[in-house]
Amino acid sequence: MKNVVEAALREGFTEPVRDALWGHIYLTKELEALTRAGAFVRLHRIAQLGPANFRYPGATHTRAAHSLGVYHLTRRMLSVLCDRGAAEWLSFRGIRSMLCAALLHDAGHFPYAHSLKELPLAPHEELSGRLIRAEPVASIIASAGGDPCVTAAIVDPTIDAKGDSEILFYRKLLSGSLDPDKLDYLNRDARYCGVPYGTQDIDFIFSMLYPHPERGVDIDERGIPGMESILFSKYMMYRSVYWHRSVRCATAMVKKPLLDGLIEGFLSAGDLYNLSDMGLFSLMTRMLEHGHPLFAIGARAYEGQMFALAAEFPFYGLGGAAQQGLNDIIKRPVYEKKLARALFLETGRKIDPAALIIDVPEPFSFETGLFIRGRNCPFNESMSFFSGETTETCARTLRVVRVFIDRDVYHGEELFITALNRVFSSVFD
Repeated sequence: MKNVVEAALREGFTEPVRDALWGHIYLTKELEALTRAGAFVRLHRIAQLGPANFRYPGATHTRAAHSLGVYHLTRRMLSVLCDRGAAEWLSFRGIRSMLCAALLHDAGHFPYAHSLKELPLAPHEELSGRLIRAEPVASIIASAGGDPCVTAAIVDPTIDAKGDSEILFYRKLLSGSLDPDKLDYLNRDARYCGVPYGTQDIDFIFSMLYPHPERGVDIDERGIPGMESILFSKYMMYRSVYWHRSVRCATAMVKKPLLDGLIEGFLSAGDLYNLSDMGLFSLMTRMLEHGHPLFAIGARAYEGQMFALAAEFPFYGLGGAAQQGLNDIIKRPVYEKKLARALFLETGRKIDPAALIIDVPEPFSFETGLFIRGRNCPFNESMSFFSGETTETCARTLRVVRVFIDRDVYHGEELFITALNRVFSSVFD
């Protein structure tokens, strides 16, 4: 069995791709062909961090580069785990299917970073699974030694794995507390943004890993500081990059007209699948030309003409009614209209609801369920800094509600700011 696994990870990897982060990444000829399939090529036309380049000009790397990095780290991780016993329950076809899953885990990802994530659309993992099982991708995976159905099941958790322990093991690796996806995007995004927060000692982290057939991967107790570094990096990258106010503004400006189109019915979910960044903004331009003026907001975001930040509120400092209302994205346009009306009554200034956006980040959590060898407990019970109240406090700190208003109608007047702070919570009563 070990020889079969070694062949799956080491034979035929003759095709190098040069990556700015990891150096040479080696693929087989068949895996290299997979990177030339349309489903993967589209990822070259999606910026990993969307509008973050307005604040961090170096952040122009793509989802394709990230996907290659995830593949590279997956292969390295599997090599370590197989040397430490995982070879006993893994197969050649399963490993090759997993490598294909790493390459294609974002095949169905939406454009413009996470602008579309909260919209009423199919999860991108489900879209990835569809693309993986379709031609020509399915045949290329088979030629690479994998099984497209297994690859799809690893990526898309909604697919019934039928109790297949090998598929469940790979799922734990690809999406877990310590996964190649997170290890690549933290390092890669930090590198291209020019910030120090995301850098991780990959060699040390991998040296602390041990396979477990049900949990996926455990970590030696000596690796606790490495795991703490990952969690702190995630916190800092969300605070400084992913949820930076200018990034939140741009994504909210794109999300607002798309949500309106889906609610009103002149856009369907299918219209938003398999688009590149340019394809998304071409769609928005067509909507504008067809008489939907709200899409001008999205065009302005694409040009970097952001709305002004008018107010910030800690989500968990608001009342229960406000929290419940803000969590329902379908109702958000209603609350934006009510807020515009309340501001008019307070200040006498009429604001078109199209010129006002309430932005609410999705709930945030740290993955702290990793099992610690030597202490026989989950990470969050291991007396780490990232356990208990500290983890909850960090997650709550990140969730900030913001109100953005068109600069043509808002100029930062103190009277207006005071009125906005006074009436905000009342619109949810």
